[in-house]
Amino acid sequence: MTVLDERRPLYEIKANLFKGLAHPHRIRVLEILSSNDESSVSQMLAETRLEASHLSQHLSVLRRYGLVVSERRASIVYYRLALPQIAELLRVARVLLGGILADSHRQLSSVESLPVIPDAQ
Repeated sequence: MTVLDERRPLYEIKANLFKGLAHPHRIRVLEILSSNDESSVSQMLAETRLEASHLSQHLSVLRRYGLVVSERRASIVYYRLALPQIAELLRVARVLLGGILADSHRQLSSVESLPVIPDAQ
C-alpha cells in the first residue's frame, strides 16, 4: 500500500498527509519551496542550517508523501512543491495559528489583569 492508497478511507489518507507535515524542519523546507519556484539542496542547506543527512531524510519523507518532486540537472538536485495547493495549505495553517495565538494572547492578558492573590502564610 502506498501513502495515497485509494482503498483506504479518506480520513486515513488525510492523516498520512499530516504525518508527512509533522516536523518543523519539513514545514520549513516547504515554506522555502513555497517562496521559490525551486531550490537546490545546497540552497536549502544554507537556509535551514541542517546537516546534509538530516535534510536528505526530511526531503525523502516529503517525496514519499507526494509533497515535493525532485529533478537532477547535472550534479545538482532541485526540489519544488508537487502541487501549488501545498503553499495554500501552509498559508491557511499560518492564518489559523495566528488566530489561535491571538486567542491565547487575549486569555493571557485577561489572566494578567486579575487581582493579585496574596501568598499563603
